[in-house]
Amino acid sequence: MNNPIANRRSAKSDRRNPPPSWRQWWKLQTPTRQDRLALIAPLAAVVLFLLVMLSAFAYLRIEELDRENEAVNRDVEYAQQRMRLRLLERQEQLMRIARQVINRDIDPAEFQLQAENLINQFPELIAVSWIDAQRQVVAAHASPSAADSSNRKPGDLVPPGETAGSFDLARDLRQPVYSNPLSHSDQGATVLVQIPLTDVSHFSGVIMGEYSLDGLLRFGVPSEVMARYAVTLVTEDGKLLAGTPPPVNTRTLPAMPGMSHNFEQETPVSPVGNSLVLRAQGYRTSQDMVGGSFMWLMGGLSALTVWMLVGNWRHTRRRVQAQQALLAETNFRRAMENSMLTGMRALDMHGRISYVNPAFCSMTGWTETELVGQTAPFPYWPEEDKDMLTTRLDDELNGRSNPGGFEVRVRKRNGQIFDARMYVSPLIDPNGVQKGWMTSMTDITEPKRIRQELTASYERFTTVLESLDSAVSVVPLGSDELLFANKLYRLWFGMDGKGHQQLVEQCGPANTRSPDDGDQIDVFAGMPTQTMTDAQAENAELYLENLDKWLEIRSRYVTWVDGRLAQIAIATDISARRHAEVLAAQQAERAQTASRLITMGEMASSVAHELNQPLTAISNYCSGMITRLQKRTMEEADLLAALDKTARQAQRAGQIVQRIKSFVKRSEPNPTLSDVATMVNNAIELADIELRRQQVRLTHYVAARLPQLLVDPILIEQVLINLLKNGAESILQAKRPVEERQIELKVLPRKMNDADVVEFSVRDTGTGVPTELLERIYEAFYSTKTEGMGIGLKLCRSIIESHHGRIQVENIYNGADITGCVFSFWIPVTSPLKSGTA
Repeated sequence: MNNPIANRRSAKSDRRNPPPSWRQWWKLQTPTRQDRLALIAPLAAVVLFLLVMLSAFAYLRIEELDRENEAVNRDVEYAQQRMRLRLLERQEQLMRIARQVINRDIDPAEFQLQAENLINQFPELIAVSWIDAQRQVVAAHASPSAADSSNRKPGDLVPPGETAGSFDLARDLRQPVYSNPLSHSDQGATVLVQIPLTDVSHFSGVIMGEYSLDGLLRFGVPSEVMARYAVTLVTEDGKLLAGTPPPVNTRTLPAMPGMSHNFEQETPVSPVGNSLVLRAQGYRTSQDMVGGSFMWLMGGLSALTVWMLVGNWRHTRRRVQAQQALLAETNFRRAMENSMLTGMRALDMHGRISYVNPAFCSMTGWTETELVGQTAPFPYWPEEDKDMLTTRLDDELNGRSNPGGFEVRVRKRNGQIFDARMYVSPLIDPNGVQKGWMTSMTDITEPKRIRQELTASYERFTTVLESLDSAVSVVPLGSDELLFANKLYRLWFGMDGKGHQQLVEQCGPANTRSPDDGDQIDVFAGMPTQTMTDAQAENAELYLENLDKWLEIRSRYVTWVDGRLAQIAIATDISARRHAEVLAAQQAERAQTASRLITMGEMASSVAHELNQPLTAISNYCSGMITRLQKRTMEEADLLAALDKTARQAQRAGQIVQRIKSFVKRSEPNPTLSDVATMVNNAIELADIELRRQQVRLTHYVAARLPQLLVDPILIEQVLINLLKNGAESILQAKRPVEERQIELKVLPRKMNDADVVEFSVRDTGTGVPTELLERIYEAFYSTKTEGMGIGLKLCRSIIESHHGRIQVENIYNGADITGCVFSFWIPVTSPLKSGTA
C-alpha cells in the first residue's frame, strides 16, 4: 500500500527538481569544445598526409604526360613530312606527263602506258586520267583494285560533282590543285589532284590523279609511327576517312582523379590543305594499375582511419552521456505527463487519492497538496450528486466500472459546475501487481453543448424538409436502403428506395465506363465499382402514371455522414405548370393559324386577281374552240394545242389554290430537314401576288449549296411572307415613286458565336421604324399601322426563337433621313424545336 506522506514528499522533490528545458536538453546533445578538438586533431593529420601523397603523385603524373605529349608531336610532324614529300613526288611525275601532253610528245596510247607504269609503281595512286577542256576523258588508266567510279573510259564526260570543284579551280589558277576528300560508297575515301594543261594562255584540260587515302596512309606514314600510334586521316570536322581509331579503354580501376589523359595530336596534310587532317592517338600500353591501385588503396586506408577515429569518439561520448540521457528521458516523460490536458488521478486500493497531475488540479481548482491523501467524499463532488458518486466509486474500486467511461458532474473550488467524462483502468506496477486505479478525466462541457446545438439544428432542418412541397430522398449507391426521406416522399413512394431508383433511372441513362479506359483507372480511385446513374445538372421532367403527375427531378452525389457515397434526389410536382404550357402552346398555334388567315384575307383581292387571269384565259380558249368547231375551221393539231394551253392555265389556277390551302391549313408543328431554296420560292410565290398589285419589285438571292435546316417549313414561310408584306406596306406608307419601290431578300450562310447558321434578310425602301419604337415592335398587340392588330412581328419572333434563332431590325439612313429598314433573322444549321412550343 502507498504511503500518502511519501507520495507528497516525492511530489515536492519533483517540484524542486523540475525537468530540464529544451535548451538544457540540446546542450547535453551538443559536443563540447574539448570533444571537437579530440576529434579534429587526428583527422587533420590524416587529411594532411593524404594531400601530400596526392600532390606527389600528381607531380610525377604531369611530368610523364608532358614527355609523352612531346613524343607524339614529334612523331606526327615527322609522319606529315613523309606524306607531304610522297605527294609532291607524285605531283612532279604527273606534271612531267602534263608537259609531254602539252608539247604533243605523247599520244593517248603512250599516255595510258605511262599512267599504268606510274600506278603499278606507287600503289596509293589508283587512277590517272587525261581530261580535255570540255571535261571529256581523252585517255585514262585505273588500278585493278579501283572501284567502278574510278574506271573512266575515253569519251566519258566527267560531271562537276565528281571533281568537287577542283577542275574549275585548276582552270582558273593554272596551277596544281588538290580537291577536298571525296567519300565513295563502293570504295574508301579519295583525294584528287588536278594538273592543268596550259600552253601560254590557252587551257586545254587537266591531268587528274586520284589517290586512295587508305593507300596514302599505309605507304606514306613510317611503319615505326604506325606501330606506336593509331594513325588516321580525318576531315577538319573530325569525320573518319582512313585508318582505324584506337579501341575504347575499359579500365578495371578508375584512374587518378584529374589525371586521365588521351595522347592525341592533329596536323593538316600539306599540300592538300586543312580539309585533310592527320591524327595520331597513342596506344595505352598499360592501365597504370600500379599507381592507380596504390592511390586508391592509400585513400581507402585513410578513409578507414577517419571512420575508426569518428567511431571511437562517438562510442566514448555515448558512454559518458549514458547516465545523463537516462535522467533526461525520465524527466522528459515526467514533463510530458504534467503537460497533458487530460486530468489524471490515481487511487490506492482503499480509495485514497495517491496522485493527481497538474491538469486535474487545473480543472478542479484544488492544489495537489489539498487533494493527495483525501478519501471520499472528495472536495470536487457536488453536494447533490454525492450519493450517486459514492456508488460510482464503490463500483470503481470493485472493478465494475464501464470500460467506455461514464459522465459525471464536477464542482470547481469556486463553486462552478462542469461536465466531465471519466475512464478507469487498473494501475499495475512493474512486478505485475495491481496497486490501485488510474482515472482519466476530460472536460466535455463544450462538446456536449455543441452536440446539443447540433441536435436542435438537425431537428429544425428535418422540420423544414418535412414541410417542403417537394419529395426529398437519399439512397446509397448499389443499395435500395433509404437513408432519408421527407414526408411527401413517404406519401408518394412509401418507405423503401425503389421510388428513388425509379426517378433517377428515368431521368438519365446508366453512366458506364468504356473497356478501353483501362489506363485511366487511377482517376476513379475510391469510387464504387458498380454502375452509377447520371446526376442531372439541369432539371429533368418526367410523367409518372401511378401518381398522374408531372415531376421535375434534380439529383446529385453527396458523401453521407457515415462516409458512404450516396445520391440525393428532389422531385417537385410541376403538373400545373405543364398544363399551363400546353394551353399556351395551343393558343400560340391558334394565333399562328389566325395570323395566316388574316394575311390571306388581306391578300384576298390580289389572290382573286391572280386567279382571274388563268380562269379568263381558260374561258377565252374554250369560246374560241367552240366557235371554230362550229364553223369546222379547226384542225386536230390546233385543237390539241388549244386544249394543252387550257390545261396549263387550269394547273396554274390549281397550284395557286393548293399553295393557299397549304399555307392556311392548321396543323401541328412538324420539324423536318427542309431545303432553304424551296421554302424561299414557296413564300415568294404567295407574297409576289400582293407585291405586283402594289407595284413593288421583289429581287431575291439564295446562296448555293446551303445546308438543310431542321425546321417547320410552313412556319418559316409564314415569317418570310409577313416580313415581305410588312415591307410592301411600309413602302406604300412612304409614298415612294414606282421606280423606288423595291424589296430585296437575301439568304446567306453566316457564323454566329462559332456556330454555323443561315441568315435571312428582307430589305425595303419604306419608312423604317422610329428609333424610340425599336424596342416595342415585338410586343403583343402593339402596331405602328392604324389598322394593324400587333401580332405579326410577335408571332415572327416566337417562331424564330422556337427554332433557337434570333430576329433583329435595323434602319437604313441617308444622312439623318430614314430610307428603309432591314429585318434579318438566322436559324442554326442543326437545331431541334423547343418542346411544347409552336
